Amino acid sequence: MKSVAVIGGGISGLSAAYYLHRSYSDLDIKVYEPADRPGGVIQTTVNDGFLVEDAADNFITTTPDAVELAEELGLADDLIKPSDSGRQACVLSRGRLRPIPPGFIIMAPSRIWPFLTSRILSGWGKLRAAGEVFVPKRRVASDESMESFVCRRFGREMFERLVQPLIGGIYTADPKLLSLAATMPRFSQMEQEHGSLIRAMLKQKKTGTRESSGGARYSQFMTLRGGMSKLVDSIIEKLPANTLQLQTPARAMIPLDNGRWALRVGRASNEWTHVDGVVVATPAHVSSDLVNSFDRRLADELGSVNYASCAVVSLGYRRKQIGVPLNSFGFVVPLIERRLILSCSYSSVKYEGRASKDHVLVRVFIGGACQANLLQLPEDQLMELAEWELSDLMKIQGAPVMRIIKRHMRTMPQYHVGHLNRIRDIDRRTQNWRCLQIAGSALRGVGVPSCIKSGREAALKIVQELSSRQPALSYASESLA
Repeated sequence: MKSVAVIGGGISGLSAAYYLHRSYSDLDIKVYEPADRPGGVIQTTVNDGFLVEDAADNFITTTPDAVELAEELGLADDLIKPSDSGRQACVLSRGRLRPIPPGFIIMAPSRIWPFLTSRILSGWGKLRAAGEVFVPKRRVASDESMESFVCRRFGREMFERLVQPLIGGIYTADPKLLSLAATMPRFSQMEQEHGSLIRAMLKQKKTGTRESSGGARYSQFMTLRGGMSKLVDSIIEKLPANTLQLQTPARAMIPLDNGRWALRVGRASNEWTHVDGVVVATPAHVSSDLVNSFDRRLADELGSVNYASCAVVSLGYRRKQIGVPLNSFGFVVPLIERRLILSCSYSSVKYEGRASKDHVLVRVFIGGACQANLLQLPEDQLMELAEWELSDLMKIQGAPVMRIIKRHMRTMPQYHVGHLNRIRDIDRRTQNWRCLQIAGSALRGVGVPSCIKSGREAALKIVQELSSRQPALSYASESLA
């Protein structure tokens, strides 16, 4: 019987295990996870009647992998869309929460009148942004940072007041370093094909579906009734017994002359386990340590992926405590406002079943690449900071009836300028080793669907190699003695 080890029991590793099991009928699969529970950052808990997500609370459907997997797992009836009411987001603008203009998509308006009548930008800021149609397209084919691209085409005010907080809400990144090509290449393509993003958006509106919400396109998101952990639990139910090995880190891996792999797993064991293939589905810095013994250049490339951290503070209130209308799904906060939070999501407004009718669940995000110093604060102070900011911005009276915090340290990969070159180098190095695949959020997408896709593609490539008679490409780099 052939055997494959999946290193990492987050959603990427579990997806790889699921698709390995589904695609290869006679395969011994083991998932090695150092933590005491699977799922990585995906975890749903119920606290005092509030359904709380530690990290991701939904997934985008334009990348269909999460929806398709949920349907395969029998969860089609549990897929739910955001509420029909409040399908808009707000942005903090000079101390006030204002709706993001309808039709504004990440960094460009598709509807001119709502953008021009919005009070988020000054008159000059709107004039400069509207002048984007006259800005010549860039003729250099190299990668460009998100900040450089938006400021060049729309001006700094629109970048600081609208684009930066929206990008920060997705990637918790420093836009001075964030690669446009690796994160949102379609906007660069619009520039090259149409000469203007505004012109491209208006053409698309004539031929495509009109998106009425501003900022995030909420019609393109879904979640699971009962929480995101249901996806993790359902995958595990489909795997053979003893597939998942919790509290069992992979400490070392070495390629053998016969094309197989030797792994040392467990916290204290010095024994080696031999397998036919390996899917490494860990954060890039962990993956770097694992491959360093046999491919230092691959290790260097993986180790060069930077990560940001954040804290998620979930707060439950009685609805009557909140002094502003809950007519949106939340708000983002520009750095220029000099506040201490990145964004706030009205979880129970966005999705049903997150709180009782008389209560509201909100989630506050703190930290990210641009405010990393805040994460040095103790958890009690971070929760107090979140409460203080919401009391001011949402006119909340009194203390929350529930509060919980979750720190996510070095969990958000940062796709800096040049990231696509790094991906190509990692792919080339990985191809030198038979039945080795890299999965996870470090390379090709940070959302749940992208992680599932990376696990599925890694699994299918392993199956293809196992099914072929390709000669071994790897050679042992050190003795197992």
